[in-house]
Amino acid sequence: MSLKPKPINFTEKWNNLQETVKGVITLDRVPRDAWNERFNDVYSMCVAFPEPLGDQLYDSTKLFLENHVLELLTIIQTGGTANLLQNYFSYWQKYSKGVKYLHSLYQYLNNQHIKKHKLSEAEVLYGNITPDSTEQMEVGELGLDVWKHNMIVPLKDSMLELLLDEFDKQRHNISMATSLDIISGVINSFVVVQEFRKKYPLELYQSYFEQPFLEQSSAYFKREAARLLQECTVSEYMIKVLQILKEEGIRSKKYLHDSTYNKLRERCRQHMVGDHLKILHGECEAMIKEERRDDMHNIYLLLREVKDGMNSLVDIFREHIKQHGIKVIESLKQEQIYIHFIEEVLAVHKKYKSMVIDVFDNDLCFSGALDKAFTVIINYKLVKNQPSKSPEYLSKYCDNLLKKSSKGMCEAEIDHKLLQSITIFKYVDDKDVFQRFYQRHLAKRLIHQQSQSMDGEEGMINKLKQACGYEFTNKLHRMFTDIRVSEGLNTKFHSEFLKSGDELSVNFSMYVLQTGAWPLGSLPVSSFAIPSQLIPCMQYFEEFYKEKFNGRKLTWLHHHCQGELKLNYLSKAYMVTMQTFQMAIMLVFEDHDTFKYTEIQELLQLNIEQFQKHINSLIECKLLLINGDNVSLNMAYFNKRTKLRITATLQKDTPQEIEQTVNSVEDDRKTYLQAAIVRIMKARKVLRHNQLVNEILSQSKSFAPSIALIKKSIETLIDKGYLERTPNSSDGYSYVA
Repeated sequence: MSLKPKPINFTEKWNNLQETVKGVITLDRVPRDAWNERFNDVYSMCVAFPEPLGDQLYDSTKLFLENHVLELLTIIQTGGTANLLQNYFSYWQKYSKGVKYLHSLYQYLNNQHIKKHKLSEAEVLYGNITPDSTEQMEVGELGLDVWKHNMIVPLKDSMLELLLDEFDKQRHNISMATSLDIISGVINSFVVVQEFRKKYPLELYQSYFEQPFLEQSSAYFKREAARLLQECTVSEYMIKVLQILKEEGIRSKKYLHDSTYNKLRERCRQHMVGDHLKILHGECEAMIKEERRDDMHNIYLLLREVKDGMNSLVDIFREHIKQHGIKVIESLKQEQIYIHFIEEVLAVHKKYKSMVIDVFDNDLCFSGALDKAFTVIINYKLVKNQPSKSPEYLSKYCDNLLKKSSKGMCEAEIDHKLLQSITIFKYVDDKDVFQRFYQRHLAKRLIHQQSQSMDGEEGMINKLKQACGYEFTNKLHRMFTDIRVSEGLNTKFHSEFLKSGDELSVNFSMYVLQTGAWPLGSLPVSSFAIPSQLIPCMQYFEEFYKEKFNGRKLTWLHHHCQGELKLNYLSKAYMVTMQTFQMAIMLVFEDHDTFKYTEIQELLQLNIEQFQKHINSLIECKLLLINGDNVSLNMAYFNKRTKLRITATLQKDTPQEIEQTVNSVEDDRKTYLQAAIVRIMKARKVLRHNQLVNEILSQSKSFAPSIALIKKSIETLIDKGYLERTPNSSDGYSYVA
C-alpha cells in the first residue's frame, strides 16, 4: 500500500466501504482482510489528491447511519407498544456496540480531519462559543447523536409512559411486564447518547426522563403520606416512611443514574417528612420524655436531612437531660453527698452519652445538646445566690479516692474512677475554685502521708494538665518537687548529724515548702509553747538549713505537723499518730496524771479556739478524761488495735476553711481580671466596652467571670489610672501609657 496521496474515485471507494460499515453496525462478521482494506480506504479518501474527500466521507456516513436508524425505528414501531421497550433495548445494545467498532474504523478521519476543526474543551466550557450545528463530530459521537434524534426523540412519549408505568407497578407491588435489565438499559441509553458532551452531558436524561419521573414520584409520595397518616400511628408512620426511603434508594441505584439518587430521596423526605413536620414535632416531646429509643432513632433518621427539622428535637432532648440531671442532684442523700453527686451525675452522663451514640449516631448536634445540658447540671446552684458546690464536691471525691482510706478498690478501679471524674471537671465553670480545693486536699494528703500512691497522684495531675493546660497544674507540680527535695534534705540532715556524734531524743523529719506553691498560710494559727522534747530537733535543723541556704527564712507551721506518740502507761503499749497540738497536750501529762483545764492552756499558750478543739478531740477518743475542771489520763484506756490515728477529724474541711478557700478565689479573680484588662488594653490601646468584655471572656479559661465583676475591675483600673474613658465615646476606654 502506498501512503502517497493520489486521485480517488469516491463512489467506488464508498460503495465498498458502505458494505463494511453495514456489517460493523449490525455486528455481522467482517473478515480481517476486508477490515484492513476499508481502514486504508478511509485514509486514502482523507488524503486524496488534488482535494481531500473527508467532508464527503463524513456526510455519506452520516446519511447511512440516519437511514439505518430510521429503518430500525420502523421495525420497533411495527412491533407494537407491548414489545416497545424490549425491542428498543435489543436494537440499542447492538447499535451502541457497533458504533464503538465504527469509531475505530474511522480513526484516521477522527484524528486528522475532524479533531483539527473541532472546538477545544476550554472554548466550549469557558468561552462564549457554542458548537455550530454543522460542526462535525467524531464518528462514534455522530452515531450516538443520530440515534438520539432519529430514535429516542420520535419514541419519547410512548417510551416515557411505559417506563413510568413500570415504576408505578413496582411501588404498588404489581408484577412488572419488563425485566430489570431492559428498564435499566433503556434509561441508561438516555445518558450514553450524550455522555461525550463536555457541557450538560445529562441534559437529555434529565429533561426527557428524570424530571417527569421525579414529578410522578412526588405525586406518589404525597398520596402515600396522606394515606399512611390516616391509617397509622406516628410510630408506625415513621417505620413505613423509612421503608419507602430504603426501597426508593435501592430502586434508584438499580435503574437510574447516580445523580438522581439524592434528588429522589429529597423529594421523598420533603413530601413525607418536611410537609408533615408539625405532626412529627408534636410527638417529639412524648417519645423523648418516655425515652422510646426506637422512635427517637427513627425520627432522627427522618429529620436529620430536612432543613431545620432537628432543631426542635435537639432542644427537647437537651431540656430533658437538664431536668433529669437537676432532679437527681436535688434528691441526693446528704451523707457523703460529694460521692453521690459525682457518681450519680456520671451515671446520668453515661446513660445519655450512650443514647447519643446508639440512638442519634453520635450526631454533633446531640453531642452539643448533651454538653450544654451537663454544663447547666454540673454548675447548678442548690441554693440561689450561692456558688455551685460542684468544684468542692469533685475535689473531695478525688481526695477520697487518692487517700489511703479508699479501701476495697484496686488501683485500676481507682484510676478508672479518677478518669471518669475528668468528665465532670470539663463541665465545671469555676475550674479555679476546683483548683484551690484540690490544692488544699493534695497538701493535706502529702503532708500527712495519706496518699494511696504517688504514681496515682501524679497520674491525676497529668489528667488535669491534659484537660486544662500546664499553667493550671503548675503549683501542683511544685508541691511534688518540694516533697522530693525535702526527702533529700532529711537524708542529708540525719547523715551529718550522725557524723557529729550527737543523738536526737526523737525520730524527726520535716518538709520545707515554698510559700507560693502551698495553700497553707505563712502565719501560725496560734501562739504555741513548743514542748521541750521537740526544741533540740528544731534548733539543730535550723542551724543545718542556714548553713546550706543562707538568707532563707524558715517559718514553722506546727498546726500542720503530726507525730507518733508511744503510750507506755497502759497495760499494753500503743503507738498513736496525732497532731502536734494534741501531742503537746499529752506530753504535759508525762510527769503528772491530772491537771486543771486552764492550767494546761496556760502551759501551752494556745489560743482558746485551738486549745478547745484539740483537747476535746483527745477527750472524745477517751485518751483523756474530764471531771469538772480537772483533766486526767484515762488509765483504763483500751483499744483492740495498738496503732492508732486520731488526726482524721482534725483534717476534715471546716466551714471556715471552705469559706476562706472560696474568698481567696474571689480575690485571685479580681487580680486576674485586672491583669487581663491591662494586657488587652496595652495591646489594643482603644476599645469599646463590648469589645473589651468579649476579649476578656475569650481569655478566661479557668472560670466564667460575671459581667458585674468585669465592670467592677474596669472601674478599679480607671480609679488606679491605668485606663480612662475616651472623650468622644460614651462606652469606650483607652490605655494610659
